[in-house]
Amino acid sequence: MSASDSTMASIMKWRFSGIVLLSFVCFSLHSAPLYAQQSMEPTVADTSSPRSMLKSFIDACNELHQLILTEHYIDSKNPQHLAVETRILDCIDASNLPAFEREERAAEAAICLKEILDRHQLPSRDEIPDTAAIESAGGFEQFSIWRVPGTRITIARIEEGPQKHEYLFSTGTVDRAVDYFSDVQASPYRTDGPLTSPDLHKWYMSTPHNPFVAAIVRRLPDGMRFGRTLGLTNWKWPALLVALLITVAFMVLIYRWHLVITQRTRGRRNLAYCLTIVYPVAATMVPLLFEWFARDYLTIRGTPLYIVSFCANATATLAGIVVVFAASNRVAETVIASPRVNRQGLNAQLIRIASKLTSLVLAVIVLMVGGQYLGIPVGTLLASAGIGGLALALGAQDTLKTLFGTLMLMADKPFRVGERIVIKGYDGVVEDIGLRSTRIRLLTSHQVTIPNDELARSDIENVGRRQCIKRVTDIHIPLDTPSEKVEAAVAILQEQLDNHEGMNPDYPPRVYFVDFLPTAFTIRVIYWYHPPNYWDYLAFGEKFNLAVFHAFENQGIRFSLPNRVTHTSLNSEQAPLDVRMVDNSRGS
Repeated sequence: MSASDSTMASIMKWRFSGIVLLSFVCFSLHSAPLYAQQSMEPTVADTSSPRSMLKSFIDACNELHQLILTEHYIDSKNPQHLAVETRILDCIDASNLPAFEREERAAEAAICLKEILDRHQLPSRDEIPDTAAIESAGGFEQFSIWRVPGTRITIARIEEGPQKHEYLFSTGTVDRAVDYFSDVQASPYRTDGPLTSPDLHKWYMSTPHNPFVAAIVRRLPDGMRFGRTLGLTNWKWPALLVALLITVAFMVLIYRWHLVITQRTRGRRNLAYCLTIVYPVAATMVPLLFEWFARDYLTIRGTPLYIVSFCANATATLAGIVVVFAASNRVAETVIASPRVNRQGLNAQLIRIASKLTSLVLAVIVLMVGGQYLGIPVGTLLASAGIGGLALALGAQDTLKTLFGTLMLMADKPFRVGERIVIKGYDGVVEDIGLRSTRIRLLTSHQVTIPNDELARSDIENVGRRQCIKRVTDIHIPLDTPSEKVEAAVAILQEQLDNHEGMNPDYPPRVYFVDFLPTAFTIRVIYWYHPPNYWDYLAFGEKFNLAVFHAFENQGIRFSLPNRVTHTSLNSEQAPLDVRMVDNSRGS
């Protein structure tokens, strides 16, 4: 691979870094012709030793400074400018920087390091170790770090990663470069040694990247252009606040539309319901667009940019979790919409619960990946998850018991939505089986909610799954009824039930003269009604009762009535008899 190809590959790797360094510029109307006139063979930074790396870094920064002075802006689309930016960033070890702000912080660290080097007396070229000096000192393995004299800047040999065995500004130096610069910012620039690049940091913090915005900013007073409030250039505050308000308004509107349209389409139009996933996806993109606008158009740099980037990416991560839950719900509803699945059955409820558990696992994964991208160590995330899980297990035992009860109900399937059950004295129809509880509509039209763990431990009578409705009734006739009348009564009952409505041949009716009671003869009638439709069962029962009533009247068979004894007073008037018990064991 040629040097040009290597440079362009490195350019693509740091494509966002170019945007960061573009903020050093002052745009000119006559720059386009200059691109056609200049042609420079791009080179890569030599990081084989501290001497070569430091020279490449200083030369690249000075070259960038000269481009700013001559062309008044940097264009990331110009290969010459990109090559300079890449040579600068290739000298930075950014491996410890959070992914969401890696390019920005690496660029800021590079600018701060150049400002520090411009304010300190640097050693002569021969005093900086090169490859030969390192080999004479015991080899590269023995010479792993070198400090710039008079500074806290260290250059270290990388032992792993894509820049292995290169000498770069160490991770500690990169992490503390901004603080180091703030300590020496008031110091004057040196007057000898390598060239300096005065006010490079000022251009970095204040100049916009977009040419249109730059043209507007150039017309502002210096107090607005270069003055800073809370670390942010003054002219950027109004645009940032307006962009923030627009972002929040868009997210609120998107989620509101999502809720309204979802409620209208869920359970009615499955395709339209699935398409509503575009709303939470769009909401995820909104904070990222806000970050892009703040970085590329407003050219926010430093701590304000890190705050904006962190908040935007954290919001996008949370919005991504919403997308996970929304997508799992739509997948579940699509599966349930299949003709093979009963929407009111336990299988449908099991699919919904499985989708919720799956989305919960995916949400945790998204949260951990997003946290790692934001710079939170994975070990910390796992430890937090472990501690949180322990706290959850200790503080939410009832919830966990309910969850396991739900899983037991899903496995045993003792009932499903729409079935009538009797449990703990409640008799009603199951309306919903949730992740935590089950709702039952009682026959009185009241609704009762029972935790699933209690359902899993209780005896459940599933009335809705009965195969038939059984009726057992006793018919009493008076004791003075002749035997012929008793036999006729039995025959009448058998005749009325012969091949009756709703009869199953496997369940023939039964009629027997079963008992002599002190008050009546007892004939027991048993029959089963199929299918178990309660209202049809009542209608047949009424028809049977009337038919027996008429047949008994025609045969002169009377129904036995309860014995009634009336007590009267001694004067033969209809009045209750006052009866008192006298205790003879006591004296009068």
